[in-house]
Amino acid sequence: MANLRRLKKDIDYCLEELVFDCDMAICFQPSKEKEIFEVMQEAVALRNDLFSKAMNPAEPHNRSLVRKHYAALRREIVDSFEEMFEKLSKVNGEK
Repeated sequence: MANLRRLKKDIDYCLEELVFDCDMAICFQPSKEKEIFEVMQEAVALRNDLFSKAMNPAEPHNRSLVRKHYAALRREIVDSFEEMFEKLSKVNGEK
């Protein structure tokens, strides 16, 4: 079973990487600060949502369902942050 503390650290790590990339994008493209800041705000909201899901599994007393919940949550973390990085790339690619 996934260690909850490790799962939360992974979520925070993904957020930190995205925020760092957003900060770098703002340094290189200050004209797009507003759009990049919106991506950052969306990422923080995503982090809070993922934390809520991590802390509240559907059936906490059924080990099998809890494992499935955390496996699905790990996939969601990867997919969601990948989507956020793509949004950031799209903002950076616009002229």
